[in-house]
Amino acid sequence: MALTTEDRFAIEDLINLHGHIVDRGDLDGLSALFAEDVVYDVGPMGGTALVGLAAVRAAALALGEGNPTAHHVTNIVLTEAPNGAVHALSKGFGIQMDGSVRSVTYEDTVQRGAEGWQITHRVIRPRRVPLQS
Repeated sequence: MALTTEDRFAIEDLINLHGHIVDRGDLDGLSALFAEDVVYDVGPMGGTALVGLAAVRAAALALGEGNPTAHHVTNIVLTEAPNGAVHALSKGFGIQMDGSVRSVTYEDTVQRGAEGWQITHRVIRPRRVPLQS
């Protein structure tokens, strides 16, 4: 099934909404973004793969002031997968409380379910070094 323009807008809105929900501390609102059994993999950042919304909420609360004060997403690229899922690649940057900025790449798998499009799997990869030849 071909990804429609409406699907593309809905998925981009879904990914963009993440920063708004998290930055206002609406952890219950994560259910609008992520499937209940989401795999949220922060292993590349030194953590582990979190399974389920409850684990994602608990990790956000445990991080406390280590959470960015602002999340921004850009450069969203969508690719259809043969199983009806969509792979979304995007760049993110977070503003920390001390004013420093951190950059990451989000690798998402998005699937349409009863609640509409939701992220079922997310890997967060930190960007730590500039382009090197």
